[in-house]
Order: sequence, then structure tokens, then C-alpha cells
Amino acid sequence: MIRAEAGRLGFEFVGFARAERLDEEARRLETWLHQGAHGSMTYMENHFDMRVDPTLLVPGAKTIICLTFNYFNPEKQRDAEAPKISSYAYGEDYHFVVKDKLKALLDFMRQEIGAVEGRCFVDSAPVLEREWAQRAGLGWNGRNTLTINPRRGSFFFLAEIICDLPLLYDDPIRDHCGTCTRCIDACPTQAISPEGYFLDASKCISYLTIELRDEIPAAFKGQTDNWMFGCDVCQDVCPWNRFSERHSEPAFEPQPELLQMSRQDWLELTEEVFGRIFKKSAVKRVKYAGLKRNIGFLEDRD
Repeated sequence: MIRAEAGRLGFEFVGFARAERLDEEARRLETWLHQGAHGSMTYMENHFDMRVDPTLLVPGAKTIICLTFNYFNPEKQRDAEAPKISSYAYGEDYHFVVKDKLKALLDFMRQEIGAVEGRCFVDSAPVLEREWAQRAGLGWNGRNTLTINPRRGSFFFLAEIICDLPLLYDDPIRDHCGTCTRCIDACPTQAISPEGYFLDASKCISYLTIELRDEIPAAFKGQTDNWMFGCDVCQDVCPWNRFSERHSEPAFEPQPELLQMSRQDWLELTEEVFGRIFKKSAVKRVKYAGLKRNIGFLEDRD
């Protein structure tokens, strides 16, 4: 019943995982933090216990309901020389779009089942969502550290409902990356470790163009592959994404003007145009000044 309603709301895959402390993942997270791979994202150091134990987020939690929401769009920006924007940010901010659907699913559960204590999460709280997605059978954590589903690749958002409803739990999917290293070989800044499965976020183009508030280090000049917001390289080269299908969510459709803009249009971007194109977009997170900083960094290649 939950799966059917989730499908009606637009979610593609649903899986159930037992709510319990993630001991092995806690050790990996600790190592990642100690190596400084989170860069200036100091918030990753906060609420450590909550990140690895969902019962601290929702007392009495028994189940993590994990879901995927497709955002794949094969359309690209018309001008091949224009600064690039990650396709997940083409349309409206997924935090709000997907969260609203999650809340509708939780409301449905309460109407059909009765009193259910639960909370909805979409990349906005201390939840190790990729670990839960793997445990719930939605995919495996690939060499690029993203969740990869064998039927759809990786162009999807992850979402969770942590609740006190006991359900039948799904089995994890085994790793299918095999000997493939395309994501490692293609990463413009070598942010993925040589063996994979470890991302130095401080080198990741998405981090540099979105999370980093200071100036982008000069060492990265000429290495950011013309990305002004986010990066899709490790997904674009992943063989599993040959199975990606175009999303059907109207809210994720880009403003027509966005894909039409030329390199010169972006160089001359005004605050008014920024506000119009990205009115409800995740790009607003970096604000006008942040996007102009990123565009300027791409142009200053000396």
C-alpha cells in the first residue's frame, strides 16, 4: 500500500530498512572527517550520534522508508561554451518539491494505518541517506560514492521517512561497479580516490561551486571543466546511467531561458535575470554574488 501510494506521488523506487545504529558507517564517517575531506562543511561534524543512529532523530523508530525521485533530463544547454549548471538544479528546488510529496505520503499512512510517528527528510538533516538507500535495496554506493540503481543509474534524489511502523525489510543490493573506473578517470579535479568509494569533497567541483563560501583556490584554475554550479561528470560517464529515463515531474522543467543562454549572456548576467531564472531554484543557495564568483573564476584562467 505504501509502495503504491509512493508511486502515485511520483517516487520511482521504495525500500524499507531496519532503524538501527550504523556502527561500521560511523567508523567510516569518523575517518572521513578526521582526514578533513569535508573541507569547510563544518556542519558535517555536528550531531554525529544522530547521523549514525536514526532512533535519536525519531524516538521509537523501527523503519527507514527510503525512496528515489527521478530528475534525469537529457536536455543540455544550447551553447557548448556556456558555463554549465548541474541538471539537478534545472527546475525548482528539490528540497521543497520532494519534501511536499514525502509529507503527503506520511499523511496517507496515518489516514490508512492510524497513528504513525515519523519525520520526513530530503537532504536537509543529519541522515546518512546513501547508507540507508543501500540497506533498503535501492542501489549500491558506487566508486563515485553515489547511490547507483541497476535499473535507473544515479540521476535521482534520495528521500526518507523515519517512522515507528514495523515493516518487512528489504535486502541490500550488492556492488556492481566491478572493475570500472570511469568516474575516477574522468573526475576533473581528482576528487575521487584512486580506488574509489572515497570522495575528498574539498576537491569536488560541486563543493567548490556551491558549499565553499571563500574564494575558489587558484590551484583549481583550468580544472573545473566549465561548471558554474555543481557537476555531473561522474554521473555522465557512468555506464549504469544508460538506463536513465527522462523525469516526468513538471516542477523540474527548466525555465526555457536557462538552456538558451549563451556564454556571453552568462558573463553579462544581472541580478534581475538571476532572480527570474532561478526564482524557485536550488541555485539561489549560492546567491547572485556566488554565481558571479563562479563564472568569474571560469573566465580568469591566467
